[in-house]
Amino acid sequence: MVARTELKNAAIGAVITIVLSFTGFSALFGGGVAGYLQKASPKRGAKTGAISGGIAVVPILLVFVLGLGLSLWQPGALGVPGGVELAVILLVMFPLLFAWIIGLSAVGGYVGAYLYSNAQ
Repeated sequence: MVARTELKNAAIGAVITIVLSFTGFSALFGGGVAGYLQKASPKRGAKTGAISGGIAVVPILLVFVLGLGLSLWQPGALGVPGGVELAVILLVMFPLLFAWIIGLSAVGGYVGAYLYSNAQ
């Protein structure tokens, strides 16, 4: 079970991830803030960071689904048949993106909690 404060810290980290999404490493920063705010062990900070990444994936997923819907409006828009295009996006690109965001958020959470514990 996830505590209310952990969800709040994860949500703050997710907002930072989304706001800084143009950087490419925003998940690292958002997870780091979530882990730092958690004020717990680095292992617990990594968990909070991963939850933060999971929350941040939701609006990113919605944007990608909208883009996918628009690209499928014209099948073959990427230069390959529509079925191949959809399969590559769903089976390769989405899982890699989610692993990137959640993984970097967990690493950031670990580092953030580590920095908090060493600052004391």
